Amino acid sequence: MPERRGRENRPGAQDDLIRAAGAVLWRDGPEPGEAEVALIHRPRYDDWSFPKGKLKNGEHVLRAVVREVEEETGIVPRLGRRLPSSTYPKDDRTKRVDYWTARGLGASDGHAVPNDEVDRIAWLPVREAEARLSYSHDVDLLREFAAGPPHTWPLVILRHGSAGEKTRWHEPDELRPLDARGRAEAQRLAGLLTAYGPARPISSATARCTETVLPYSRRTGAPAVTDTAFTIGETDTERACERLLELADDGVPVIVCTHGEIVADLITGLCRTLGEKVPDEPSLRKGSFWVAHLAGGDDGAPAISALERHGAYGEGR
Repeated sequence: MPERRGRENRPGAQDDLIRAAGAVLWRDGPEPGEAEVALIHRPRYDDWSFPKGKLKNGEHVLRAVVREVEEETGIVPRLGRRLPSSTYPKDDRTKRVDYWTARGLGASDGHAVPNDEVDRIAWLPVREAEARLSYSHDVDLLREFAAGPPHTWPLVILRHGSAGEKTRWHEPDELRPLDARGRAEAQRLAGLLTAYGPARPISSATARCTETVLPYSRRTGAPAVTDTAFTIGETDTERACERLLELADDGVPVIVCTHGEIVADLITGLCRTLGEKVPDEPSLRKGSFWVAHLAGGDDGAPAISALERHGAYGEGR
């Protein structure tokens, strides 16, 4: 499975590329095991497609997809697995739309409200939706959705935010806090990670890691707990990987905040154990995260259905 990465639409970056984001929004159909997807009709173009829209200047792709889906359907989405991007010519430029699967949060998935840009919303079974769609690239996207598991849960591996120069800190290392940049990253990450819905935050028992997940914990009300299995100086690769796999087996959305020294080992161990190709660059910058979208396999064990990487301000390499 190819790694699908999120890049920020920064001024001066990829000026020839129009960035957009959207989702295949779905809900359970009336028949067991049947999914219905939401198509929108835009009177300006008289077409049927999936909710999507362009990134604003400097907007993170995760913020953009949540905003666009809500604006065009009235539904606040919870993002699921990453889908392939669609790329096509647009006004002498190239347009790329990054897509996710998504479900509505709470009871909102049955109460879409059209707006000025969208005059109709139709919930259709996959076969009927395929016949209704106006564009071939949307048909391809729908088939990708149908080929994978609809129900997934996220396992997030997060590297703590910026915490100054280690060599300039003369107190115990576990007390080294986030610096000003790291605190800003933590605030941004709290908003980005909520795109995947509520999750259980677990942190290394160091100040810089607990401070990184604190804004998320306060925002969602989910209490953050510390775990020495992910704490530098208290763990090793084998123990950290074993604990991560235990969390994967729980089948519950989780965010693990840890250190750069073990991030690559965690991703490598997770992928190898669950039969996924290890990314070429499994490491993370500070304030960045991997999301492994997990689904139950035929044997009941979790499997990785998609893997993506982001940073607080863009790509999280």
